[in-house]
Amino acid sequence: MNTLLCARTDFDAVVVGASAGGVSALQTLTSRLPADFGIPVFIVLHVPRDRPNGLSELLGARCALPVSEAEDKQTVTGGNVVIAPPDYHLLIETRESVALSVDAPVLFSRPAIDVLFESAACVFGARLLAILLTGASTDGSEGVAAVRAVGGNVWIQDPADATAPLMPAAAIAHAGADAVLTLEQICLALENTNT
Repeated sequence: MNTLLCARTDFDAVVVGASAGGVSALQTLTSRLPADFGIPVFIVLHVPRDRPNGLSELLGARCALPVSEAEDKQTVTGGNVVIAPPDYHLLIETRESVALSVDAPVLFSRPAIDVLFESAACVFGARLLAILLTGASTDGSEGVAAVRAVGGNVWIQDPADATAPLMPAAAIAHAGADAVLTLEQICLALENTNT
């Protein structure tokens, strides 16, 4: 693991983006979050717009933290995992609340990773950790750039480790990363995050 680049562990929130191959990666990641993980985790996974996906139930079955689908103007506290619902962008509105939006899709995606990452960067600044996982689009690249621009930390799944390498590779090429890690290394680093 690139321990030097993962040295920062002082975060107030974590945002995670994934697309193709993301269900399995998110199951692994959320199942490794410790029960005392004290900061909120916000997730966007590209999902079909026209039907419920049951993602919160699927992830919640193996996660020690409460997992729920976001509601507009929902108050969010530490130690909760909040997932964007189908066909809505998930935005971080304040340090304690989220908002949902039906603004136009970004790169054909609603929810979009860029929208989540950019809004979280505005609210949490340098105290944000963004994690970009497997995917087959370039969504997330602008969000990664926004997080890095405010001093936030970005961990990107190693494209060689991803089910679909396009999304992590595109983000690395566009904005770089503080660490490029395997999924296992990301899980280990999260377990060592001070929350």
